[in-house]
Parts: sequence; C-alpha cells; structure tokens
Amino acid sequence: MQISVEISMYPLDAAYEKSILAFIQHLRSYPDIKVETNVLSTQIFGAYDAVFAILQKEIKRAFEENERVVMVSKMVNLGLSEG
Repeated sequence: MQISVEISMYPLDAAYEKSILAFIQHLRSYPDIKVETNVLSTQIFGAYDAVFAILQKEIKRAFEENERVVMVSKMVNLGLSEG
C-alpha cells in the first residue's frame, strides 16, 4: 500500500531553521521514499512500511537532538506524489 504523509516540524528554540533542515536532509537520504518540501511542510511518499520505519527513526532522532519540538502530521493511504 502506498501512503502520503505531510509533516510539519516546529522546534521551540531560536535555531529552529537548522533543526528543520537537518530533519529534511535525513529524510532525503533514504532512496525508498520521495520527499517534497514547501514553506509550510514536508511531504513524504512511499510504501507504508518503509515510510513509517523511516519516520519512526527520524522523529526519534529529532526529539533526541532538540530539547523541545512539536511534530504535526496528516496521512492518507494513497500515493499522491506527482513525480
């Protein structure tokens, strides 16, 4: 099953841009998923099991590397990527 996830990350510190860019860079290192970004969120597309395994690892990393961070996500069980 294909899945599309939209995720927004809100680090609650002054260096928020660095934290967001690091999170996106880590996501882009996985060849099993497609990652698209815009000014409001990051969209992740791929197979359900691959996407959630990657998100589990990378959200945990973001929580460990940032003192306070909020993650907001939406998911749909369709592959909505245009590419």
